Amino acid sequence: MANELNGKKIAFLVANEGIEQVELTRPWEAVKSAGGQPELIAPKDGKAQAFNHLDKADQFPVDRTTSKVKADDYDGVVMPGGVANPDQLRMDEPAVEFVRAMFKAGKPAAVICHGPWTIVEAGLVKGRTLTSWPSVKTDIHNAGGSWVDEEVVVCEDGPNALVTSRKPDDLDAFCNTLVRVFAEGGKKASAA
Repeated sequence: MANELNGKKIAFLVANEGIEQVELTRPWEAVKSAGGQPELIAPKDGKAQAFNHLDKADQFPVDRTTSKVKADDYDGVVMPGGVANPDQLRMDEPAVEFVRAMFKAGKPAAVICHGPWTIVEAGLVKGRTLTSWPSVKTDIHNAGGSWVDEEVVVCEDGPNALVTSRKPDDLDAFCNTLVRVFAEGGKKASAA
């Protein structure tokens, strides 16, 4: 990865607490290494508290709040997991509206672990195939999506390319795939 994402601004959408740290930091570094500009978006100004599973880890500065972002300002969106993170994020209406606007605009999205809860809340999984942490499988099915147990899935059966992965062990494939799909603008991409 070198310059595939030059000139692209990528939103990392999180709650202010409960993010699985490695699911934020590894994709963030992949975007930066590919020449992209990541921005941390959260409901409140200040810091976002990450976790290593259930233990508090590092805090990260929030660049912009969900109430102040527009889909036109970004070329893609990444939604890390952690159990508490997407559970809180799906209760923030500006975050849910931002995700809807990104999908409607055809911007690629990459979502890992429990992250699909936010797109389930936004009504964006019907007719899509994705993967996640296994406990989210029923929510995806109930929202009209198809769940598969694969390391990384790219679904283009919708308005945008959607990259999903199950867990931190999948981060190599997730990061490589999201960089490739985002570099292509989310069009006609497929898993490696």
